[in-house]
Amino acid sequence: MQDRPLALPHVFHRAEQYFGHKPLVTAEVDGERTTTIAEWAERVRRLATVLDTLDVSADGRVGTFGWNTARHLELYMAAPCSGRVLHTLNIRLFPEQLVYIANHAEDEVVFVDRSLLPLLWPLVDRFETVRHYVVIDDGADVPVPDDPRVHDYEALLAAATPFAGDFVVADENTAAAMCYTSGTTGNPKGVVYSHRSAVLHALITLIADGAALSEHDVVMPVVPMFHANAWGLPYGCLLAGSSIVFPGPNMTPQAVARLLERHRVTVTGGVPTIWMGMLPLLADHDLTPLRTILCGGSAVPRALSESYREAIGVPMLHAWGMTETSPIATMSVLRSHHAELAEAERADLRARQGQPVPLVDLRLVDPGTGEIQPWDDVTSGEIQAAGPWIAAEYYRGEGGGAQFTEDGWLRTGDVAAVDRYGSVRLVDRTKDLIKSGGEWIGSVELENEIMAHPKVAEAAVIAIPHEKWVERPLACVVVKPGETLTAEEVIAHLEPRVAKWWLPDAVEFIDEVPKTSVGKFSKKTLREKFGGYQVPGQTPVT
Repeated sequence: MQDRPLALPHVFHRAEQYFGHKPLVTAEVDGERTTTIAEWAERVRRLATVLDTLDVSADGRVGTFGWNTARHLELYMAAPCSGRVLHTLNIRLFPEQLVYIANHAEDEVVFVDRSLLPLLWPLVDRFETVRHYVVIDDGADVPVPDDPRVHDYEALLAAATPFAGDFVVADENTAAAMCYTSGTTGNPKGVVYSHRSAVLHALITLIADGAALSEHDVVMPVVPMFHANAWGLPYGCLLAGSSIVFPGPNMTPQAVARLLERHRVTVTGGVPTIWMGMLPLLADHDLTPLRTILCGGSAVPRALSESYREAIGVPMLHAWGMTETSPIATMSVLRSHHAELAEAERADLRARQGQPVPLVDLRLVDPGTGEIQPWDDVTSGEIQAAGPWIAAEYYRGEGGGAQFTEDGWLRTGDVAAVDRYGSVRLVDRTKDLIKSGGEWIGSVELENEIMAHPKVAEAAVIAIPHEKWVERPLACVVVKPGETLTAEEVIAHLEPRVAKWWLPDAVEFIDEVPKTSVGKFSKKTLREKFGGYQVPGQTPVT
């Protein structure tokens, strides 16, 4: 067999050669911009020489601070195909985290959307290695700093000579891209994706028992391109030849719904909060071309998926993973042995995280003893993962071996049960489990049951101290607009659905569940808010 590298230049050349006629649409501040893959590819070639003009090192880190756009996709290819490393900066991080990440990665240049300049520019004097800032004009009415370090993206491209010939990355194990995860303790930690891992992961987005991307599809990645490479969708679309619609800076439910309808999108993907916001709008839009809604980032509430199935005939395709798994590790696709099940049972199965995708191995481990746990769908343990797109360590060895086992598996921090077919059912994060009277209560399962109430928009469950049981659950509930709900009604709704000792000791109604930078529930924020919470009538715990 020929020994040829699995590297992103193949993905680029394939798209350029076979799919040049396919459209790329970007929603911008002042309208929509439509181009073709052929025009996009010529700009990628120009951008590669721009990186030379800016004197970016041969393996230098190229930072991006931008929305989901076709021009961001240009950077997705120009940086790694020219030997550099794409570093997507999360626009929703705290300033201190952004400064730490850019300095830790040693970014040499940052490409920034004009609409995001107010977030980035106040920090630039704290960036230690960035020498250039390239502004991508997305139509925003934001002043551009008069500074010699600032360049105009289109002016640089217009002056550049396109890279001629084929891009070559000889070693598939060299770095292609990197993202930082804030899901660990301490400072964010870098995960570096190789060309090999990126190509193999892109192939997984094409498999039939998954997103099944094809040349026939119109794909809209709502998940941010700064979040684990938008779940691999950009690379997968280029590999398959799918048309792509980029939502740009307007991420309101109304804007997302309009784009899905106008461009007859067939496949989309985003975190549950996106789809929760769009749920009331479904009746007003024709989404009949839509065949797959990829949903992940946090557990997908069964009630949310079922609401979509009832409204438009398309339930969520639940996926599980994390930055360290590139991120797709499992997908909850119904199997042949589920064919005869009643619809309610099939809905329960769709709410699971599903089987590992090909080339990913999982095991279930008791977090206390380290013993391997059985796949009986009852016994729970921490999920550990291994595979060709699973991280082996953090950038620069940060965090030591705390996240990785001696035999090379990733400790995910997610607690789950697994059935005999390998279908994962997420129970909790190890740090979010509630230990009550020596027994574990899964906050995620409680949340899903609460969110099944027709008057509940969101719910998060955290542990509060208890004088006898050590910890007990507190339910933080967001009521749908125009509805009223009492704590007694919430408990009554739960009583037939969970064990009696799982019932929350208290219910607090809040305006919204705080979110992390990637749209997950921020239970850390809730724990800080309710840190001294005492159930009425209970002796304070000291």
